[in-house]
Amino acid sequence: AVMEIGTGGGTSGLWLLSGMPADGVLTTIDVDAEHSRAARAAYAAAGVAHQRTRVISGAALDVLPRMTDGAYDLVFIDADKPSYPAYVEHAVRLLRPGGILALDNMLWHDKVADPAARDKTTATLRELGKSIREDERLMPSLLPVGDGLLAAVKK
Repeated sequence: AVMEIGTGGGTSGLWLLSGMPADGVLTTIDVDAEHSRAARAAYAAAGVAHQRTRVISGAALDVLPRMTDGAYDLVFIDADKPSYPAYVEHAVRLLRPGGILALDNMLWHDKVADPAARDKTTATLRELGKSIREDERLMPSLLPVGDGLLAAVKK
């Protein structure tokens, strides 16, 4: 079972589905209903059975509290950056032990490593990276691919 926060047009969901077993289910949340429609169309065009996806339109912070604790093998976050810290707290709750938390854009245009970059988004992501590194529940690794992918295993 995989949870995606930030559906977009469904591209990342298709990649996630391609790595899941045939009976795996992707739950994806996006605040923009147009993104949800585009993702459903992308999944259908790719031949993904409708029972393998659960596309939820709504604000993730309203939806996540209703999701089942410890029910997910992977939580992938690629949504609004100011909400990343709150998403991570929900993700840790949702993951089973051994599950993986993955966050996109954690290098944020190479600004996270630049101490002179002090805009709000950069500061949020920088502090989040530090807090994840210090979180005893997680074993993280920051991969310098693309715009930075932080992956952490829940202990």
